[in-house]
Amino acid sequence: MTDGSGAPPERRLPMFPLENALLPGEPLPLHVFEPRYRQLTADCLARDGDFGVVLISRGREVGGGDERFDVGTVAHIENATPFDDGRWALLAFATTRVRVLSWLPDDPYPLAVVVGLSSEHHGELPLAETEHAVRRLRALYSELGAAAALPAVIELADDPDTASWQLAALLPLSPIDRQRLVETDDIGVRLGRIAAFAFEQADDVTRLLAEGRS
Repeated sequence: MTDGSGAPPERRLPMFPLENALLPGEPLPLHVFEPRYRQLTADCLARDGDFGVVLISRGREVGGGDERFDVGTVAHIENATPFDDGRWALLAFATTRVRVLSWLPDDPYPLAVVVGLSSEHHGELPLAETEHAVRRLRALYSELGAAAALPAVIELADDPDTASWQLAALLPLSPIDRQRLVETDDIGVRLGRIAAFAFEQADDVTRLLAEGRS
């Protein structure tokens, strides 16, 4: 959807900076206790239930004063449980990716003007190769006792964009690795990065297993 000029529409969105990047499709459980984010929760529930999530690049979100990446995701509140003392237990799910165009003054929580990001791809997508790399890594982690092996069949979405996020969510990615994927528009490039990470980690786990057997 665009605003008629060919450009995607801008949107003013409450923002929740966190110490991890949120991948589209992922659940986000939150315990909301800080007063400004209690207000954010109440305002979101009174509107459409959406807020933005961005990774903190420096500092901590508690109390403000943090620095943030400018590409993140929209999270939609699916369930909100209030406590008597004003805290909230939330379950949200990440939906689409957004880019922050400008940060507005905290009033009282972070606010930003954002625009939606779309994915693209050109040519064939290495989906099968990426799935194989992810499955191999998870099998090695299972041998190491660090994670369960994947089932014989991974139910991936028909949409390659969604499937790429499903595969990424199966990997033990660092916040920066996750952020790099969130910033990647091209689905083929994203799948390649997921596969490259899986192969690299598989080599490391293979060495650890070999050392344990020697």
